[in-house]
Amino acid sequence: MKAWVVGGAVRDRLLGLPAGDRDWVVVGSSPEAMVAAGYTPVGRDFPVFLHPDTREEHALARTERKSGRGYHGFVFQAAPDVTLEEDLARRDLTINAIAEDPDSGTLVDPFDGRADLRARVLRHVSEAFVEDPVRLLRLARFAARFHDFSVAPETAALMRRMVDDGEVDALVPERVWQELSRGLMEARPDRMLEVLRDCGALARLLPEVDRLWGVPQRADYHPEVDTGVHLLMVLRQCAQQQAPLPVRYAALCHDLGKGTTPPSEWPRHIAHEARSAVLARQVSDRWRVPTDCRELADVTAREHGNIHRSAELGAAAVGRLLDRCDAWRRPERFAQLLLACECDARGRLGHEHADYPQRPRLWAALQAALAIDTAQVAESAIAQGLSGPKIGERVREARCRAIESLCPART
Repeated sequence: MKAWVVGGAVRDRLLGLPAGDRDWVVVGSSPEAMVAAGYTPVGRDFPVFLHPDTREEHALARTERKSGRGYHGFVFQAAPDVTLEEDLARRDLTINAIAEDPDSGTLVDPFDGRADLRARVLRHVSEAFVEDPVRLLRLARFAARFHDFSVAPETAALMRRMVDDGEVDALVPERVWQELSRGLMEARPDRMLEVLRDCGALARLLPEVDRLWGVPQRADYHPEVDTGVHLLMVLRQCAQQQAPLPVRYAALCHDLGKGTTPPSEWPRHIAHEARSAVLARQVSDRWRVPTDCRELADVTAREHGNIHRSAELGAAAVGRLLDRCDAWRRPERFAQLLLACECDARGRLGHEHADYPQRPRLWAALQAALAIDTAQVAESAIAQGLSGPKIGERVREARCRAIESLCPART
């Protein structure tokens, strides 16, 4: 048997990028031979084994045949006579269909993946690309990672065909969220949305996001005008700030309500925050988004406008804002909320490097209020004969006094 390094590890080495985990394909072997050689079987759908020493995954060379809709609808065949070229032929993109001999460094590149790496092109290996809708999402994710790569025209046409044929509708929430979340964490998450929108997949997977394009905003606040363009700029700011996933997901959902504003009200979007929160919850439910992401998206949608306007708020109003954001119990999430709002503010044409004083001001206000010994305040109130809501009022008053110097009352 012969083991080859395949996929991303080979691609990234050729691009001069740091090496990640290596994937291996084994030619000329069988499950029985792998076990006899000390490998541990771990695959369920097809034969995958852990190396006895390195614990790296080694998969038997295999072919696949479409047997139904969606990404589950495949029949795999792994046999000693399956060639390396046949295994590479089932892969998604040419740049991922290159194998390397770990001993000699010899490359096997039957689909000219190296040429596409040099040309910075994302191109499908074969027509079988259309059989697995996950590949469409993976390509969009790769576009977000390798943002200077273009999508080959013939590949873009295949992606549109996949959407038209309903293959994308067969995707399950777990796989959609897996690819979307990974794409959001790439260097240019905005490219993922552009690619999905170009082939029509965004309208099927995230119609709440897709409808933002063509919706105008007030040019004095948003020189870029188009709400969809603004979203792309916000996501780019998130990447530049190296924001964590919850912040990027919150950015994705923060303005969804603007897509439901009646055209007669354009370019104003009154009360879009509440509508955005409802739509964000719908997206989170549909794709089974993790709790930390969905909760931050909800509070960001509801409160980002108030945070942007917080320079006008006095101490009492800031205290109420912190209450609504549950900042007392969730200061780490509040920090993420402020970052999401800063990315939103900077995701505007000509504002990319603007200061955002609201973030340090509100964070300082929270820290000042958190320094209050609320137990001591409560004990003092009880000693004065107060109880119930009156104690809570005393705590709020103490917090208000703590942040008064940072957020003085407006007259």
